[in-house]
Amino acid sequence: MSDSQNPGLSQATLSAGSSSVELPVHQPTLGAPCIDIGKLPKATGCFTYDPGFTATASCKSAITYIDGEEGVLLYRGYPIEQLAEKSSFLEVASLLINGELPTKSEFASFEHEVTHHTMMHEAFKSFLGGFRHDAHPMAMLVGMLGSMASFYHNDLDLEDPEQRRLAAVRLIAKVPTIAAACYRHSIGWPLRYPRNNLDYTTRFLHMLYEVPSEPLELNPVAAKAMDLLFILHADHEQNASTSTVRLVGSTGANPYVCVASGVAALWGPAHGGANEAVLKMLNQIGRPENVQSAIDKAKDKESGFRLMGFGHRVYKNYDPRAALVRKMTHEVLGQLGVNDPLLDVAMKLEEAALKDDYFVQRKLYPNVDFYSGIIYKALGIPVEMFTVMFAIARTAGWVAHWLEQQDDPENKIGRPRQVYTGPANRDYVSMDQR
Repeated sequence: MSDSQNPGLSQATLSAGSSSVELPVHQPTLGAPCIDIGKLPKATGCFTYDPGFTATASCKSAITYIDGEEGVLLYRGYPIEQLAEKSSFLEVASLLINGELPTKSEFASFEHEVTHHTMMHEAFKSFLGGFRHDAHPMAMLVGMLGSMASFYHNDLDLEDPEQRRLAAVRLIAKVPTIAAACYRHSIGWPLRYPRNNLDYTTRFLHMLYEVPSEPLELNPVAAKAMDLLFILHADHEQNASTSTVRLVGSTGANPYVCVASGVAALWGPAHGGANEAVLKMLNQIGRPENVQSAIDKAKDKESGFRLMGFGHRVYKNYDPRAALVRKMTHEVLGQLGVNDPLLDVAMKLEEAALKDDYFVQRKLYPNVDFYSGIIYKALGIPVEMFTVMFAIARTAGWVAHWLEQQDDPENKIGRPRQVYTGPANRDYVSMDQR
């Protein structure tokens, strides 16, 4: 194939045997040009092979931009650093969904709407009671979100933009309520109804921790830290879970099961479960003096030991979210008076890895998962709830992508191809002759 690095390139030519085809090149606002291979199979009889779709753009999107080489993350064009410093999660959710930062009146309307959709149907109590007390909260969350489709299905017209928007609002509003209910069920506590006089993040923490016998005294830094983590996790382009939501959404499926599918994808330890894996790794290392031994083991491919929370599929520079959450980690531990030896291990590990040529040459920098687990631990959130926290935040991104997809005139049902490696055509042999 012939093309160039010329940003003005309008087409590329691909030759396959005696066939040749001119392929259009799409020019993004930011990032590398993208060769459109849609007519390749018809013109040449060939498909492309791309394991993991790491070199394939599956859609056009105006929501999030990542420059992995430079460590840049933009939501609708706004740098994550500015949003983390000046915005709130609910304002970011509005931005992701609507494309623009809301005016004061627009935000008040959006916040009011989210706040008054926080309740979950009482029938959920019976459904939740069917789970074992020791069921993983992510398993409960997948089931609960899937069951929401039974409450909003027959009367949901996906052709109506207003009904699609309302479904997105319901999901952003109800996921924290459901997540808190899953946690309380796992520890045998009575469920708490949302307190709508509180802001989004504070309300969630109250549903998580408040008991009927006494009011909850919550340090403001807890809500501040949680809100920051929600902002940083709100969206991250076409990752595995977002791509799953879009793939399921391409079939015309109910939006609640689309988001449930995203939760299921997020549960994997290579995706949303990474911060849980980081904490387990830090516990395994145990003490700062064991860090160098862990570094040496990580470099030994025969050891089977991996440094969790380092490196990223996209970022080849310092994850911009990691720098923000690192600062918040110190603030949380300082204000809460938490003396966590795991932080000493984390600091020592980061310092050692960033000085080691093995990790520097491979650009294995700490990512956002490296510190987020320590904050969650300081806030008293159990390890099995870490990925649930991620899911609450990422719901904003998932519904934004789902909404965008529904309006995309090029949207079609996802159908990847394959390279078949099985047996060629063969005849059936009866059982007595095998």
